[in-house]
Amino acid sequence: MAAPRPSTDATRVPGERGILDLEPMDTGDFDEEAFFRAIASSGARALLIGRRAMAVLALPVLTADYDFWIAFDDVELLNAALEPLDFVPNKTPEGARRTGMYALENSEHVDVLIARSIPTVDGVAVAFEDVWPRRQSVAYASGVEIVLPSLDDLILTKRFGARTRDVADISLLEALKRGGPS
Repeated sequence: MAAPRPSTDATRVPGERGILDLEPMDTGDFDEEAFFRAIASSGARALLIGRRAMAVLALPVLTADYDFWIAFDDVELLNAALEPLDFVPNKTPEGARRTGMYALENSEHVDVLIARSIPTVDGVAVAFEDVWPRRQSVAYASGVEIVLPSLDDLILTKRFGARTRDVADISLLEALKRGGPS
């Protein structure tokens, strides 16, 4: 049976059910729906990447944190949106822009990439401004969409590192692209 594929449309008809109809994950006192709702309404161009993005696509992976890649100029928007949820950045926006990354923390940990472009391990430059127009949206809860890179771009983001699990994750993503298990 082919795995369900998320919509590649950046918008969805009001009232339309998500293709995957995800149930919010139970993470204790952390209100994941409020977290994703805050990001979705922030105005920040934020892409969920990493293993949490794979979990949204219903792939069998475990992860303990959230990884986002956001537009270079949207640090303040994201920080302001998550401040009411007690997320605290570990760097100033200027410091984050200098290093290309920072973290937001409360009881959860959110790694945030803000580099304009990131090379893969084999030297392919992946630019946020190229990835953003190809994004896909997945319905999470009523009125809440999670924005992910396209499958091809998510595979590229997994090539930012050379970890063993990234190789396994790429195999899962490629199987999803083909429409089912390999």
